[in-house]
Amino acid sequence: MSDSVAQEIKQFVVQNFLFGQDSPTLTPEASFLESGIIDSTGVLELVAFIEQQYGIAVGDRELLPENLDSIQNVAGFISRKLAAQAAPVAHS
Repeated sequence: MSDSVAQEIKQFVVQNFLFGQDSPTLTPEASFLESGIIDSTGVLELVAFIEQQYGIAVGDRELLPENLDSIQNVAGFISRKLAAQAAPVAHS
C-alpha cells in the first residue's frame, strides 16, 4: 500500500466526512460503513474523488467493501488499478 495514497484518502475522508476533525477511530483498517464515517452516498463521493484524483475508472462491479470500505482497502485498490494501467497490454 502506498503511504502517500493512503494519506491522501485519509485527508479526503477527514475533510469531507469528518468536517476536518481527525478521529481516533479512523485507522487504516477501520470500516467506513461500520463506523458510520461514510454512508452509501458517501461511497459515491469517494469514488468520484478516486476517479478524478488518480485518473482511473471504477466499474460498478468494483463497488465492493473489499475495494472501498477502509483507507487500507481503497489504497490497495488504487495501487492495483494504477499497476494494471501501467502494465503493457498483450497483443495476440
